[in-house]
Amino acid sequence: MKASIEEKIRLHRLQKGLSQENMADLLNLSTTAYGDIERGKTDLTLSRLNQIAKVLDVAPLTLLTDEPIQAQVIESKTDDATSYELERLQLMVEKQQVELDKLRLEADYWKRKYDDRIAMELVRALGGVQQPRERIGF
Repeated sequence: MKASIEEKIRLHRLQKGLSQENMADLLNLSTTAYGDIERGKTDLTLSRLNQIAKVLDVAPLTLLTDEPIQAQVIESKTDDATSYELERLQLMVEKQQVELDKLRLEADYWKRKYDDRIAMELVRALGGVQQPRERIGF
């Protein structure tokens, strides 16, 4: 399942525990303007994407690609500390990807639950399915 840039921005924002209002303030935007970004109503410029990525503490490429960014192998590994740090970072990226997948599944679950609830409310509001009444012979 491919996530759009807007969905990725929203997921990263939620992971950081920020509201749309917080993000708008950090980006010097109105809440409406930021909300339009997350809803895909505004085309992102590269400079705005860089600002958002900086606030979310992620690489801009993370928001643009579908695959988690794999750390590039450094050919001249000079010490074990570098190798250890690289491996630790790769594991952290994989863990974050798993968390993102969990959040997507949870969001899908709640969306379906919400849609079902709206459908039930709509049926109730429209009077439900009316069955003809039986005559009782007066």
